[in-house]
Amino acid sequence: MERFEPRYLETWRSGELDREVARALEELRVCRVCPRDCDVDRLADAIGVCKIGRHAWVAAAFPHFGEEDCLRGWRGSGTIFFSMCNLRCVFCQNFDISWHRDGREVGPEEFANLMLALQERGCHNINFVTPEHVVPQIIEALPFAIEAGLRVPLVYNTSAYDSITSLELMDGLVDIYMPDFKFWDPAQAKRLVMAKDYPRAARRAIAEMHRQVGDLVIDDQGLARRGLLVRHLVMPNDVAGTREILEWLATEISPTTCVNLMDQYHPAGRVGNDDRYADIDRRPTASELAEARRVFAEVGQWSSR
Repeated sequence: MERFEPRYLETWRSGELDREVARALEELRVCRVCPRDCDVDRLADAIGVCKIGRHAWVAAAFPHFGEEDCLRGWRGSGTIFFSMCNLRCVFCQNFDISWHRDGREVGPEEFANLMLALQERGCHNINFVTPEHVVPQIIEALPFAIEAGLRVPLVYNTSAYDSITSLELMDGLVDIYMPDFKFWDPAQAKRLVMAKDYPRAARRAIAEMHRQVGDLVIDDQGLARRGLLVRHLVMPNDVAGTREILEWLATEISPTTCVNLMDQYHPAGRVGNDDRYADIDRRPTASELAEARRVFAEVGQWSSR
């Protein structure tokens, strides 16, 4: 395999990154950074649905050994968890982070230092978790990090509730896109993540991600270097619409899309405390997981993760 270079280096050398910073920050002025279209002036520290104003809030930053094999490798994925989220998943496994403004506010230089510290610890990549609402802040911090020596791949680890404008701003910066595809049915999306338009937004976002980076490329050491890796969480009573999602990925994105079919759903967040979510107040059964795996084998020629 040819020598790897992160995509952001060429964008930086060309001078385009400086222009991207200016365009990205302007998106905060009447915020449409994500599909919520809150139209608030986040440059003036106003807040919308995500409750984050001018600067990003970071809940945690550490080498993560629980990610996919091709990301964690043997030294961990350099994970930066952002506080708050533009979705309101009632079953969120990170409820304390995504529903509450936990952690601390970071400006661009401190944000860059977090990336560099993870690289210095030997992490194979920088993994932005729940970045949909802080795309401009990520872009703003990158020149500081690159000028100080950042050279590892960037992973954009998202719910897929992203705006096309934000993803276009990230074109030439992100190496690996790792979106969830949570729900196919708008009614379930409205009920469980409070965004009826989630399925449509996710389809558009994932198609744009694949346009930018293509199928996942893994090097001879087993590490992801570039491409798309989609996660799909199997849920009780098939509320997610697993077949529809997998068929769409196989036919509309690529028959060799890299997909992680995830089996670790468990009740969390509001589930268990609200009768409206009684249908997902349990783990998937063995038969439900087996059916999801059968569909997975039937509809795609999935690549390895």
